[in-house]
Amino acid sequence: MRTVRFVALGDSLSEGVGDPVGGGWRGWAALLADGLAESVAFTKLAVSGAQTRDVLERQLPVGLGLRPDVVSVVVGVNDTLRCTFDIHAVAARLDEVYAAFTEQGAVLLTACLPDPGTMLGLPGALARPLARRQRAVNAVVHALSERYGAVHLHAAEGAWTTEPAMWSADRLHPSERGHRQLAVRFHAVLAERGVATGVAPSAEPEFPVPARAASLWWLATAGTGWVVRRCTDLLPQLVTLAVDEMRHRARGTSARLDLRAAHGVSTALAALSGQEQRPEAA
Repeated sequence: MRTVRFVALGDSLSEGVGDPVGGGWRGWAALLADGLAESVAFTKLAVSGAQTRDVLERQLPVGLGLRPDVVSVVVGVNDTLRCTFDIHAVAARLDEVYAAFTEQGAVLLTACLPDPGTMLGLPGALARPLARRQRAVNAVVHALSERYGAVHLHAAEGAWTTEPAMWSADRLHPSERGHRQLAVRFHAVLAERGVATGVAPSAEPEFPVPARAASLWWLATAGTGWVVRRCTDLLPQLVTLAVDEMRHRARGTSARLDLRAAHGVSTALAALSGQEQRPEAA
């Protein structure tokens, strides 16, 4: 009986935040691992707060050393919450990570995600710049997933994003039910491809939903701290972005901001294509 090696890279989503089990986090990747095959060696490298740079520089070398049969790379939201956000850098890092694993022959799992501004219920002027950034990341992930033949999950929209039961108290991380939803959807696609041969994860939670008081307590302590730590260096820039957003809306030129973001994605992807073509031209 062959053991399937599954490695999960990324941030708090793949670490399992929102799905507490045994004093730690379980999450969608661990739930999926149980259904990949009869024998699975699962390694979770995902760390809360990780950005694409962390995945490239810290998680990738370890992941390659494990020589996974299946690898998930779900990351990018934390990049949008930083004042250093650069879609060109995000695209280049993801391209390098995706390429490295596919060259090893691993089945690559990716996903696009909802934008944090909308999930947090921020005012429009604050939410729209974050949404624009997340759409840019998602567009890059879509394009690169197609380039590398990844198993890609469209998780940025749909009923699950607005169903309260799918989300934990902080509105940024899935609840146990939400993590199970991701695991079930990934398993279905992998089963169609003949990659997942085990029993599909259950969509129904194993544990009772936390009481409202417990959820509010977690949000007021650990949850709020999580958000503050991720967004501290963004806040001054976000105010500037919000002012720019309101100015464009007042002038009726908001479309320019969308066009600017789309152009950034196009040039970032074009730059990667150029890098691939240069050696051949030489």
